[in-house]
Amino acid sequence: MLVEIGVQNVGKAITLETQDTAEAVNARVDAALKDGQALRLTDDKGRTTIVPAASLAYVIVGSEASHPVGFGAL
Repeated sequence: MLVEIGVQNVGKAITLETQDTAEAVNARVDAALKDGQALRLTDDKGRTTIVPAASLAYVIVGSEASHPVGFGAL
């Protein structure tokens, strides 16, 4: 699942691919905003991205299904 995180006062968004479901990502974002804690997400390669809740501008949660592109997808 593709997740894009916008950070306040930063021009470039953080984009990561995770194995978490949309519901799990949404729950983590909601919990971080509610508790004022940092949002922690782990990507497909095992790297953890940590963003303070106060710095979150937006979070876009993409679709869970991958969309293959190219001749091999036919």
